Amino acid sequence: MIPVSVMVAGEGTVSFRIKGRFGKHKPSSFAGPLHPIVVWNITWKCNLRCKHCYINAMPESRLRELGTEQALKTVEQIAEIKSPLLIISGGEPLMRGDLFEIASHAVRRGIRVALSSNGTLITESMAEKLRRTGFTYVGVSIDSHLAEWHDMFRGVKGVFQAALEGLKNAMNAGIPVGIRTVITRYNVEHASRIVELAVSLGVPRIAFYHLEPIGRGTMLSDWLPTPSQYRLFLDTLIGLARKYAGMLEIETVTAPFDGIYIADRIAESREDFLRLLEVVKAQGGCGRKIVSIYPDGEIHPCQFTPTVSLGNVSENRLSEILREDNPRLRPFIHPYEYLRGPRCSACPFKKYCGGGSRMRALSLTGDFYGDDPYCSLPVRRIAEKWGFKG
Repeated sequence: MIPVSVMVAGEGTVSFRIKGRFGKHKPSSFAGPLHPIVVWNITWKCNLRCKHCYINAMPESRLRELGTEQALKTVEQIAEIKSPLLIISGGEPLMRGDLFEIASHAVRRGIRVALSSNGTLITESMAEKLRRTGFTYVGVSIDSHLAEWHDMFRGVKGVFQAALEGLKNAMNAGIPVGIRTVITRYNVEHASRIVELAVSLGVPRIAFYHLEPIGRGTMLSDWLPTPSQYRLFLDTLIGLARKYAGMLEIETVTAPFDGIYIADRIAESREDFLRLLEVVKAQGGCGRKIVSIYPDGEIHPCQFTPTVSLGNVSENRLSEILREDNPRLRPFIHPYEYLRGPRCSACPFKKYCGGGSRMRALSLTGDFYGDDPYCSLPVRRIAEKWGFKG
């Protein structure tokens, strides 16, 4: 995750409340390889049919899910590793009947709990229940300012308005909220209007997710923004981060090279550039400051690496897996040591970026440790400009 607003303006909103203040003079130490943020995809079920869904969620699923007893034991494992944040996701997590029993147990164990939802099931009463349970944040997916585009992408007509209502209900219940937007070449130009929508609603955070060609997203590999769209998108976010500093924070997800681009664009000196790089490095990445648990208990380096299993919570304790000497985990803690694509392996910024998305590399090049083709940065020019040798 790249904290665009923190890098550009030194200001955050929700992230500062959850993680504490951080920035180029104090990089974030919120999580680490041995005590990561846990994203728990708690169910395969979802009431929508999103085109890009990375776990192929659907309204009816007979795939195995952890039972309540094992789920509660999993909460104990998460508490044991002292995870600073548990993000409950899906599918649509509100379709799981024992969600509040699981979340309440986590809150009692002192774990911060957030919800990642499509928003359509967050009624006024549901929002109040989320508040009483102790959810510290609710993120709602909204992919355009245009209802028809959002509905098309999410696979069900009418869900744009339902998502907005869910977002407002959570806000009215007093829960910090944010918008989650998946960027493609067909909605990347909507970014500024989505930010304006967030500001008009009083939403304090928006996270732009770069498309991952996994799950149903494998059918969308040609939906990635073009290099010119990508650069214009980041330039737009830089301007918006300055405009709405302290009011709305903007972040991007699954493209850590965004941070290299932003550092190059805004740094006022070489020292400033190097400090901004440390902010990028401190965000970690897949398997470094985050791990994922799938509905069946499989543990993955993050929610976007379904082909890599680190174990299963029914058979392995998280504390046993999250060790720096674990050979399955090491390629994610130190990803730059394993890169072999011609661009990523020779990149002077690989220790900061980590090589981008391994699943984009696998899907688009056939090599898990190959180049992430989405990165089009002129890294040599940037390195020469700032006298950076890596």
